[in-house]
Amino acid sequence: MTNFSPDLGLEAGFSQRLIEAARDQCRVKGLTHEFYRYPARFSPSFVRGAIDVFTKPGDWVVDPFAGGGTTLVEAMAMGRNALGIDISSLSSFLCEAKTQILEDRDLSAFKLWMGHIDDTINMHAPSERHDDYADAGYYRNLDGPEFWRLRKAIEQALSSIERIRLRQAHVLARCVVLRTAQWALDSRKTRPSVKAFKAQMFKQAGLMLDAALEFRDQIISLKLEARPKAISLNRTTAGVENEEVVSEVCPPKLIVTSPPYPGIHVLYHRWQVDGRKEAPAPFWIAGKLDGAGSSYYTLGDRKNPGLQSYFDNLKSTFRSVAAISGEETTIVQMVAFSKPHWQLPKYLEVMEECGLEEHRPWDAPLNDEDGRLWRDVPSRRWHAHQKSHAPGAREVVLIHRKATN
Repeated sequence: MTNFSPDLGLEAGFSQRLIEAARDQCRVKGLTHEFYRYPARFSPSFVRGAIDVFTKPGDWVVDPFAGGGTTLVEAMAMGRNALGIDISSLSSFLCEAKTQILEDRDLSAFKLWMGHIDDTINMHAPSERHDDYADAGYYRNLDGPEFWRLRKAIEQALSSIERIRLRQAHVLARCVVLRTAQWALDSRKTRPSVKAFKAQMFKQAGLMLDAALEFRDQIISLKLEARPKAISLNRTTAGVENEEVVSEVCPPKLIVTSPPYPGIHVLYHRWQVDGRKEAPAPFWIAGKLDGAGSSYYTLGDRKNPGLQSYFDNLKSTFRSVAAISGEETTIVQMVAFSKPHWQLPKYLEVMEECGLEEHRPWDAPLNDEDGRLWRDVPSRRWHAHQKSHAPGAREVVLIHRKATN
């Protein structure tokens, strides 16, 4: 293990900047971050701090667990290029929606669609059932009579989007429907009326339009010769070094991510309706296909107390992370553990087996006994089945570099 040293690229006082960013308790907001409430969202403040400390404009930033796209949004807003990788097609859709730099013609097409929302949703008009998705089970737990009005409203909204020919306007409008449906269905005790759904969709369209313009204006204000770009890959990170597009942009200057937490179950791929019934509707609304059960997205089955599958998958993933890293790549992670007393040492052992060396680059004193940077998790709805309120209550920042022989 290495303590603070100049070779990590930290100038005097920069570690304090990272400490402050990690411990920031502000809610997720600004730019396009609120397009969708992705479970266990990464802290934009922390990502911004890591990008500020370890990179310069024009550098590449990679997130191998891209999730809701926080890293990609912050990287572009700071003039860096970004590569996001995630096994979930819903994640890839969100990354695209959040990182679009809208053209004027897309704005016009979106505003035209937005202006017809009131006419689009009409319970007296027919709706088009999406048979392929319905037959494949994506209407599950929404196909009962108590949901027919909201289901019909969603179908009508999605049908209206099919008439939008411009890609960026189409994606933004679909994301509006996704976010509104999440508001109406996910973890709610009571279902809103169709009138309330329609009003919320119009409101959400306005908020997301403003956010997209804020994101565009932020990038324009950087006055860079070339606009930063974002690439989103829908695949597992294991083996990603063999992708041509990855070899073209790697090694990056920074890899910053928040991987699935060992022993902490989070529903990345479902909404919860009528109590704990799981609905795969977000994939249908996003126009994507779901992968599989929860273990598909969380690196392992939570029913395995030894988490063997989790750590096996973690090793496969970080071997590829090491493969795309260079001598100047810094790998920054934010992780929590259900049982840190044994899971953290095991986690660090996997990093070492993958050829990654831990650094603790703090030039300021920390209160934590192990010399690592920990933070209390702010109030967060985990969408989780927890046996205790304690798991995941604290997150730790881990910093690694490729080991030198």
